[in-house]
Amino acid sequence: MNAYISLMRLNKPIGILLLLWPTYWALFLSANGWPDIDLLVIFTLGVIIMRTAGCIINDYADRNIDKHIARTQDRPLTTGEISTKKALLLFSLLIVIAFCLVLLTNTLTVQLSIVAVALATIYPFTKRWTHLPQLVLGAAFGISVPMAFSAQTGLIPYSAGLVFLATIVWTLIYDTLYAMADRDEDLKIGVKSTAILFAKYDQIAITLLQILLIIIFIAIGKTFNLDLIYYFSLIIITFFMIYHQFLMKKRQKSAYFKAFINNNFIGISAFAGILFSVIS
Repeated sequence: MNAYISLMRLNKPIGILLLLWPTYWALFLSANGWPDIDLLVIFTLGVIIMRTAGCIINDYADRNIDKHIARTQDRPLTTGEISTKKALLLFSLLIVIAFCLVLLTNTLTVQLSIVAVALATIYPFTKRWTHLPQLVLGAAFGISVPMAFSAQTGLIPYSAGLVFLATIVWTLIYDTLYAMADRDEDLKIGVKSTAILFAKYDQIAITLLQILLIIIFIAIGKTFNLDLIYYFSLIIITFFMIYHQFLMKKRQKSAYFKAFINNNFIGISAFAGILFSVIS
């Protein structure tokens, strides 16, 4: 049982949280207040299920790569503790469950869910042929945004594009930090990432992405007519970003990973700002 918990990363919920916050941003913004309770439950469960499914297909794709990286060499598929057949069966089961959940919404959301599954499945393989797998991950995580808008309102307004874009940029930031921790080993085995693409300019690139994210957040605030409390949350987010800058200066794997984990506070800060603004 512990092996399956590890395979699905249920012992490391950070990935679930990083996917959950943009989903909640979209749900509460699309409803301009509390979303329908059934949708809140459906999307919360959907995030958990799709994140765990994504971890399984990721480990399946990387099962021969992970053995060369100290942080991942003990994963169940790499050690053989769980067979690839059982892993794929579990992945398929989770996808079916997620699809059953989305069937409780509407046709447009169901159609978008097909794109979501495709992105989640393709992402782990992109690191073989592009230095921008983080961009694909951003799209995979961000697809929950138009799904939330379509489920709540029956359509996808242009304003949803800002939230989708914010999710992509934010994912680029934190997953690049994650990749920076593995960069030396990835270079040896030929795995591609934005961390390798940015090379010695990685901190500059992340700084520019952080500035862009703040600009998009401001645009979201203006577009959705959010209150001052939302803009106060952006100040808090800016301080977290500055903290991440100090962590990056250490040029240590542990510091990069700490900055990655700390991005959870950016997600929850933005959500808190949105929540208290739309329900006030």
